[in-house]
Amino acid sequence: MSRVQTFMEEKVAPFAGRIGQIKQLVAIRDGISYIMPLIIIGSIALILNSLPIEAAWYVNLMNEGGWGARLGMIVDGTFGLIGLLASFTIAYSLANQYSLDGMSVGILSLSSYLLSTPNILSADNAVGIPLGLMGSKGLFVSIVIGIIATEIFRFVINKNLVIKLPDGVPPAVGRSFTALIPGFFIIVFFAAISWILAATGIGSLHDLVQTVLGKPLGLLGGTIFGAIIYDLLISLFWLTGIHGGNIMGGIMNPIWMQKMDENRLAFQAGEELPNIFTQPFFDIFVHMGGAGTVFALAICLFLFSKSQQNKSMGRLSFMPAAFNISEPLMFGVPIVLNPIMFIPFILAPIAMVIL
Repeated sequence: MSRVQTFMEEKVAPFAGRIGQIKQLVAIRDGISYIMPLIIIGSIALILNSLPIEAAWYVNLMNEGGWGARLGMIVDGTFGLIGLLASFTIAYSLANQYSLDGMSVGILSLSSYLLSTPNILSADNAVGIPLGLMGSKGLFVSIVIGIIATEIFRFVINKNLVIKLPDGVPPAVGRSFTALIPGFFIIVFFAAISWILAATGIGSLHDLVQTVLGKPLGLLGGTIFGAIIYDLLISLFWLTGIHGGNIMGGIMNPIWMQKMDENRLAFQAGEELPNIFTQPFFDIFVHMGGAGTVFALAICLFLFSKSQQNKSMGRLSFMPAAFNISEPLMFGVPIVLNPIMFIPFILAPIAMVIL
């Protein structure tokens, strides 16, 4: 047992810690967290618009009454914009970690996202923005643009290629002029990428990123094998005291969110849902009580433990675990760096995925 614990402390924990400190992964995680309220609001509107009620009054209310279209507008204006908004929030989060002007970087990233999105033409040659690419289909492009735009901004600032105004100038005006030259490099960079991709027949940055990143990660994330690896890594990180959900969330949340939105679109179209593995799948069926399915441990301690200390821990952690707050058990039992808990903590969530 001591060898296992020593290995976890000396090898796994430092590695997990380094991953958890990667600024780009933290930015992806936090950037998506910023838009979670919109996702929840859009999900509520989608549920209200799709209740399994066959009564005539409800059907008339949704169709003739126009409430189906109104609720659909809410869904498109919230859930349907997560790709566009993530281009801002991811850049904003990463810029703040670098102590840059997050608002300026976020605006430049959002502008670059729209610049990299191909327009659509109607029959009368009216130009529009494809709503489909504003949602989860554009999430991978949001991540790429948000990170690259921030890195370009940081590089130019570090080279001191900025316009500096006198101290008496209002701060907001000073920040806008400071962002002028970095913004020029960012916009020109993504404009050039768009021109090159269009000229070579590849299409757009959306087509390129979806081919290079989206399809391989989507295939992995859509299989039971990928789901098991995801949960295995979460458990391994937690066993070292590192928040596994935060680390893996930065990598996998864009995939789960994209698949969740594919399910939404299929549901609205009355089609069979194409994806099993989404974030709600793990939240509801796997991570009961948090990582490691520790709600089961809270029940066992509370009802069956002969140790008064463990029984008290079960009583104290029962309600937090019911709301997926696992820290009292993680550090109170403890589960972290506990070789006795190693096997059930890893196998329980994998068993739930398979079941």
